[in-house]
Amino acid sequence: MNNVSTPTIPEWIEQMLPSGHRRYCADVGDGKIMHVMETGKGYPVLMLHGNPTWAFLYRRIMERLSGASLRCIAPDLIGLGFSAKPGRMDEHTLENHAKWLGSLIDQLKVEGLIFVGQDWGGPIGMRALAERSRLLKGLVILNTAIMPPKPDFKPTAFHKFSNMPLISDLVFRLFHFPQIALHKVQGDPDSIKGDVAKAYQYPLRKFKNNLAPLALARMVPDSVNHPTVEPLKKCQALAQNFDGPCEIVWGKKDPILGRVLPRIKQLLPKANVTETGAGHFLQEEVPDLIAGAIARVAKLAT
Repeated sequence: MNNVSTPTIPEWIEQMLPSGHRRYCADVGDGKIMHVMETGKGYPVLMLHGNPTWAFLYRRIMERLSGASLRCIAPDLIGLGFSAKPGRMDEHTLENHAKWLGSLIDQLKVEGLIFVGQDWGGPIGMRALAERSRLLKGLVILNTAIMPPKPDFKPTAFHKFSNMPLISDLVFRLFHFPQIALHKVQGDPDSIKGDVAKAYQYPLRKFKNNLAPLALARMVPDSVNHPTVEPLKKCQALAQNFDGPCEIVWGKKDPILGRVLPRIKQLLPKANVTETGAGHFLQEEVPDLIAGAIARVAKLAT
């Protein structure tokens, strides 16, 4: 993996990353390069973000786990962060993202891992691990949906808008939505401001590189016949069959996925649940609670 050149990150972003972090890139197939940030040494913890963020989202959790004998591994999803930026909308499917992540997991050559997933990171990670279920030893779920929607579900206003022709392309691509408005889905809007907000926007600042936020929004099912539904069934099956240690940390003030918590509890009935007043990007608001959940799962998994 280390023979692939690693992109340069501006010094002002580097200064906010966890102390002692390591960055590298992996060739994950189809001409795609995945950027990864790691901290620590010990039992592997795979941390996956969603749309439209990158591994920066986990920096505060990584700092808090610095003395926990854990190897924290946080990739950037393809299309986001400092990973490759596909130029075609149709490349962004749940199956493709799971395939690319699966390639990284295989290259890590781990015997087992704890998986932490939020937003699209949840189903992408679970779909990749569905093909590698023996590796999953612990699970921490953060504001995500890892199962298909109910037959009578109603898409959120955000996802309805993302499927509107032309107007959604204009707003997402030219006006840098939603990365300019992450604070609006937080319990505390001040949790994403200043240089933190700029760090999320930086990798997607150029038009040619900002296709993924819209593509990932359109990956969300808007009907029971959407192509994402079938792979979501495999995510659900993995969760239902998982009997290892599991925790859920949830931001109840999340206008996108906050309402999904009852279904997540039903899917993972043995999980320890921590409900918080955080919003969608809860890693910015309750890093101590998330780090604590990971540490508890790690203690039981190892």
